[in-house]
Amino acid sequence: QVEVVESGGGLVQAGGSLRLSCAASGRTFSSYAMGWFRQAPGKEREFVAAISRSGGSTYYADSVKGRFTISRDNAKNTVYLQMNSLKPEETAVYFCAAKRTRGLDVARTRYEYDYWGQGTQVTVSS
Repeated sequence: QVEVVESGGGLVQAGGSLRLSCAASGRTFSSYAMGWFRQAPGKEREFVAAISRSGGSTYYADSVKGRFTISRDNAKNTVYLQMNSLKPEETAVYFCAAKRTRGLDVARTRYEYDYWGQGTQVTVSS
């Protein structure tokens, strides 16, 4: 089992940047594919980005390609989401998720993930 805790959210102006972090407990972090999702008020939780357990593969939602970057440091049990050129419509709670896997795939849907954090609020002002 793994616990994940997000941090790094906050208030930023449109066009600005934020870097989210997700720290995972346990000694088997490299056994987990990781992902970021977000949920705005009244909306479904949506996929943002995913990374394989080795970090060799990544996948992004079309809406964030070229602006967001997911990365991980297995030595620090941490996954990151660098967000640039933020838009007001990206205001949401951002969640980190972990999927235990033996493969090198990325998990692209929320139903594939086993563990979730509590989320961190990102507010983008216009």
